[in-house]
Amino acid sequence: MAAKRILLLAGDYVEDYEVMVPFQTLATIGHRVDAVCPGKAAGERIRTAIHDFEGDQTYSEKPGHLFTLTAAFDRVSAEEYDALVIPGGRAPEYLRLDPRVIALVRSFAQAGKPIAAICHGAQVLTAAGVVAGRRVSAYPACAPEVTQAGGHYVEIPLDAALTDGPLVTAPAWPAHPAWLAQFLAVLGSRIEP
Repeated sequence: MAAKRILLLAGDYVEDYEVMVPFQTLATIGHRVDAVCPGKAAGERIRTAIHDFEGDQTYSEKPGHLFTLTAAFDRVSAEEYDALVIPGGRAPEYLRLDPRVIALVRSFAQAGKPIAAICHGAQVLTAAGVVAGRRVSAYPACAPEVTQAGGHYVEIPLDAALTDGPLVTAPAWPAHPAWLAQFLAVLGSRIEP
């Protein structure tokens, strides 16, 4: 399996599991993952939040870990990478306001490169205008945004994922096994026992 270069786009209060698990999993199987955040350099840390499903009308939120960035956002371009990962949490709600983020996401989409977004990561995709005509899953509260951006929101169980061409989406971190497996398939990565 040829190693891929993968860019992971994060920000303060990204969902803890949704940044840690894909970063560590993709690195474990041999891919190079660069984690970036606008306005921060390699070696700086971002705060994460743990979103949990405890029977309330929405998820609860607790402090998570500090996550160390591995590259500087200002020094990356889509041309250097094979794929993009966009975790959820609260970070996407403000990352989508950054024109540089939007341009970067559009570059990945226009090149047809694999993009994996989970939970509120769909907010970045919709703001970038890259979901039109695509089937997309996301945290259910993002469904109106997907629809308004011309995407076809697909409601699936929290532990399921959805692939539409190079786009792999899922509603929340319980979907990690399905989401990462589908993303690896799109990347052409094979893991054999």
